Amino acid sequence: YTILSKVHSDRNVYPSAGVLFVHVLEREYFKGEFPPYPKTGEISNDPITFNTNLMGYPDRPGWLRYIQRTPYSDGVLYGSPTVENVGKPTIIEITAYNRRTFETARHNLIINIMSAEDFPLPYQAEFFIRNMNVEEMLASEVLGDFLGAVKNVWQPERLNAINITSALDRGGRVPLPINDMKEGVYVMVGADVPFSSCLREVENPQNQLRCSQEMEPVITCDKKFRTQFHIDWCKISLVDNTKQVSTFQEVIRGEGILPDGGEYKPPSDTLKSRDYYSDFLITLAVPSAIALVLFLILAYIMCCRREGVEKRNMQTPDIQLVHHSAIQKSTKELRDMSKNREIAWPLSTLPVFHPVTGEIVPPLHTDSYDNTSMPLMQTQQ
Repeated sequence: YTILSKVHSDRNVYPSAGVLFVHVLEREYFKGEFPPYPKTGEISNDPITFNTNLMGYPDRPGWLRYIQRTPYSDGVLYGSPTVENVGKPTIIEITAYNRRTFETARHNLIINIMSAEDFPLPYQAEFFIRNMNVEEMLASEVLGDFLGAVKNVWQPERLNAINITSALDRGGRVPLPINDMKEGVYVMVGADVPFSSCLREVENPQNQLRCSQEMEPVITCDKKFRTQFHIDWCKISLVDNTKQVSTFQEVIRGEGILPDGGEYKPPSDTLKSRDYYSDFLITLAVPSAIALVLFLILAYIMCCRREGVEKRNMQTPDIQLVHHSAIQKSTKELRDMSKNREIAWPLSTLPVFHPVTGEIVPPLHTDSYDNTSMPLMQTQQ
């Protein structure tokens, strides 16, 4: 059901189209490609990572995936080859990086996709296993146990593992690192006989109702998987290719010449030129005229409607003008008097020491200075 192979230089593998293909990149093999630099008596356990790509391209083919959890674990190439690539050799370049010594080693993997006589299998079922990661499910013994459990409840003559997909590739979230939670994996298998009654129990109205309420459906054959695999039966997908109606429509090819009076009608050569003068007037002249009218109105209000000082004085009572004039004269006299005051500065604002020699500066006024003429600070009311 799966093709497992170890890494060798320019290795040729022959997977079948539509059948799961697994290729393990073992770190133990690539350790021999790098010189051992550790001290005497120590075991070399260098971190090694892999880069895989189609020869001449930066990435792998669309059907081929690659996973490696840590630099201390093996890498795995897996996927389901397509029928379109049958007979065409696919060369995958494998580059190993030693993260301690920064050395590299390159090998080629030649994938020769063969056609499968019994493919595609008409009945396909996809299971979602919650307690597995994709690299755990790709192990030969784990996948063999799962196919054995499926064969026990389905009883087919031919059973193939078609594809394995991580739940993260289907939009799933990365699980929390608690309680050894797994990301989950989708496993698609195909058989040549109709689905068993156990698998059909998921389509019952009672189980559909329980799934809509996020409850576990009642499946009689779940106990045959429960010991090792926790299957989410609400996410199982059953596909019967024998009942699918083909939507392909045959294309009727003609002579390639359009009949007279077809859909395409080119424009006439006698088109008249368009006059844009009226559009110009509407776009520029009308807004300019409105702006000019508004400017004239504003100019009339600002310049022609001013009352002036004489008109204001004529409308003001004489007694009010006399009071206003007296206030202005008094204010001017007070300001002139404040400018002519000659009052000595307080001693607190004078320097005590000479700024250059540092000697004590005598006060500007003698002790007999009459300071009675200095104004005192008025108490604020």
